[in-house]
Amino acid sequence: MANALISKLRGFLVREDIPTDPGVSIPSRTEAGQHVNVSEALGLSIVYRAISIHTIAVKQLSYAAFRDGVELTRDQAPNWLRRPDIDSTRSVFLEETVVSLACAGNAYWRISRNDRGVSNLEVLNPLDVTLQTNAAGKVVKYAYKGREFKPEDIQHLRLLRVPGTAYGLGPIQAAQRELRGAMDVRDYSGNWFTGSGAPVAGYLTSDQQMTQDAAAETRKRWQTATADRDGIPVLGAGMKFTPLFLSPEDALWIDAQKYNTTSIARLFGVPASLMLATVEGNTQTYANVAQDWLGYARFSLMQYLVEIEDALSQLLPRGVEAKFNVEALLRADSQTRYTTHNLALTGGWMTPAEVRVIEGLPPMEPSPRMEETNV
Repeated sequence: MANALISKLRGFLVREDIPTDPGVSIPSRTEAGQHVNVSEALGLSIVYRAISIHTIAVKQLSYAAFRDGVELTRDQAPNWLRRPDIDSTRSVFLEETVVSLACAGNAYWRISRNDRGVSNLEVLNPLDVTLQTNAAGKVVKYAYKGREFKPEDIQHLRLLRVPGTAYGLGPIQAAQRELRGAMDVRDYSGNWFTGSGAPVAGYLTSDQQMTQDAAAETRKRWQTATADRDGIPVLGAGMKFTPLFLSPEDALWIDAQKYNTTSIARLFGVPASLMLATVEGNTQTYANVAQDWLGYARFSLMQYLVEIEDALSQLLPRGVEAKFNVEALLRADSQTRYTTHNLALTGGWMTPAEVRVIEGLPPMEPSPRMEETNV
């Protein structure tokens, strides 16, 4: 589903025509300042991977409504909360919201209401939404595909709020130069062998003096022979062919691409281990990888989760708030969990029933001996 939404986002963008043979040149300083749109950024595998990690993480989480810290039952919570968009699933609704925030820094839910209140939430394409503000900077109108909506009909989520602007700021919009640099390195390395003009096959030299006409004739015969797969070049007296080799590391700018991977992973707040990348000089062990994942859940993913929680809570009845269950992401290994549960049970501040709920186990059926005791 993430692929479908990303394709939908890219489809709304008007891309500039790409030359059929752009050639290869070292990026200039002026090119580094060019605008990078969402479609171009998603063309970087690192950006796509980072956004996919966010969506996969959020789709694994459940949320519920709470009043005064007590979870509401299925009958007490509004029906729309279980499935905000009747035309989609809850996981897709969350996925589209996270992709919107990560790509555009903004997400917009179109609110439908009936006589009982909120009835449906539809995620709009953030690239097609424009805002109209008053002199104080407050949004007074939303426009989407030729239609206008009042602020009470749109729930506006922002990834990062910047004073003085009604739009949220996303990583793609905030780091234009870094993304442009990564794109330039990718394009430069990808077109090296076809568009650089470098003599990748080799070159001819002679230890004898040659006239310009003789050199031109020799080059012509060499090119004719090498163009023919069955041709065998014949070198004249004093001629020597020197092949030109270029290491894969130099040709593909491996070091620069490794740096870009680390830089973009940092931009989106995703640990290198989740990006399937290694950081030079940093030995990955089970312990520090687990800590990376905990840090990711607490300080990167929570930026998205808190925004969604607050947006849902604003639409719920007064005194009711929505909360994600992040235990699934913070779960430690089995031995650590069982040790922690044992300490909680021994200390008396948790019951076996509560432990079973955390572990996703069904309620324990009473044993025959317990039933006899109760009798």
